[in-house]
Amino acid sequence: MKIDLTHMPRGLRLLQDPSLNKGTAFTEAERDALGLRGLLPPHVQTLDEQVQRFLVNQRKRSTTLERYIDLASLQDRNETIYYRVVTEYIEEMMPLIYTPTVGQACQQFGQIFRRSHGMYLSEKDRGNIANVLNNWPRRDIRVIVITDGERILGLGDLGANGMGIPIGKLALYTACAGIHPTQCLPIMLDVGTNNKTLLADPLYLGLHQPRITGERYDALVEEFITAVTQAFPKALIQFEDFANHNAFRYLYKYRDNVRMFNDDIQGTASVALAGIYSALRITGGQLRDQRFLFFGAGEAGTGVGELMVSALTAEGLSEADARKACWFIDSKGLVVTSRTDLNEQKRNFAQDQPQMKETLEIIQAFKPTALIGASGQPGTFTPQILEATARCAERPIVFALSNPTSKAECTAEQAYCCTGGKAVFASGSPFDPVEFGGQRFVPGQGNNAYIFPGVGLGILATGSRLVPEEMFLTAARTLADCVTEYDLEQGRIYPSLTRIREVSRTIAVAVARVALERGLATEPVADDLEAGIEELMYKPRYISYV
Repeated sequence: MKIDLTHMPRGLRLLQDPSLNKGTAFTEAERDALGLRGLLPPHVQTLDEQVQRFLVNQRKRSTTLERYIDLASLQDRNETIYYRVVTEYIEEMMPLIYTPTVGQACQQFGQIFRRSHGMYLSEKDRGNIANVLNNWPRRDIRVIVITDGERILGLGDLGANGMGIPIGKLALYTACAGIHPTQCLPIMLDVGTNNKTLLADPLYLGLHQPRITGERYDALVEEFITAVTQAFPKALIQFEDFANHNAFRYLYKYRDNVRMFNDDIQGTASVALAGIYSALRITGGQLRDQRFLFFGAGEAGTGVGELMVSALTAEGLSEADARKACWFIDSKGLVVTSRTDLNEQKRNFAQDQPQMKETLEIIQAFKPTALIGASGQPGTFTPQILEATARCAERPIVFALSNPTSKAECTAEQAYCCTGGKAVFASGSPFDPVEFGGQRFVPGQGNNAYIFPGVGLGILATGSRLVPEEMFLTAARTLADCVTEYDLEQGRIYPSLTRIREVSRTIAVAVARVALERGLATEPVADDLEAGIEELMYKPRYISYV
């Protein structure tokens, strides 16, 4: 395919544009036509040769952070190679571009900063956000990931350093679901930080001031929402790593009027529910007969709980009985009705039980069949807790979902060893396979990347006006259906990451059908929905310029 060269950058400007640059793969004819002769080594390489050259050098790096920096630098200079590497070697690259390495990258963001990605909006832009958004050079933006950096993974307030999260999430939108990188926009809403270490760090890139709060903060978010929906009317807005006290408020405030969702609440819930559905294919039980004990009652934990309630009521339970099947433990013990310190999300799950603070006492009283860890507290699932749960269920379900790896409630090895190999285990960050009792267990990784890229692709395909909760319930069921018998035989309750694009496409089709059935679609949709969505998916390859 030939393209119009009239407005094409030439020479060094072309080589400095990562979305157009082909590096040593520019052909002889392209070098002549585009003023590149003499600016490149004379040998013309293929894309596959460029990929192998990058991999040879990257694999020599001694630390994962160095490999993260290598990947970021590659993205800066040639997006096609970057996405070919990430797409074809997703099992190797996902732990680098996202959890667990992205956590370390965010902590050191000021030190490793090379080139700006996305947009930084701050308190300084109050009253001018619409004009600032117009500085972004592309208009056809379809997915925006925004954070204010207050609750980055399980690491807390990292302020503007949290920009690594939107960048990583959007890389996964492209790698896992084929959303074109030029249609993605990461945004940092810098409202200050309460992290004293960062405020004292001269290399910190964000505002050196305490976080703004209250009406001032809400007004800035409202200005952003108004401006961004006008500047990019087709964009899906994903809220990421906002603190609990803001995450739910903004989800409830905007979800009925804006094309948005919160990944920490809804994406986590969907991937966790999918894991439960898959785990039940191993244990042989029914969802309605399970008892779920949640460790952590923040946005991730209660988000999972709310979607679990939706799933249980869909199976015929009353809402009251569904909530009785979900017990929560926070830093002060069991969440019960007699407590006066509960926010709305916790009150929805408060049990009419005596207050209990000792976890083993709670397990003895509740006899859970599943432990759901979303506490951000490493080691929460002690050997005693795992052993006690194994006495309550023949095949206990153990999900240590907190990220990064250093925050996991237990390791895969601990889960299998302390339950005598009976646990059905999943985690938020990756763990290596475990040999125990003559068996080899392959831990499932309950990574939101199984959910949000496919949901985003389905919304992009239909232009769905809103993102109803039904889409995440549908995505969970669809993801569980993608798990093969071979996966289950290994103890793995999520599909292999090598199938992630296939899985995302399948989820996108299911989500698109929800949008069509609910009358939310605003874009024309192909008669063959699956083929139409496949056609939309970006594939990292070079096109001919002459």
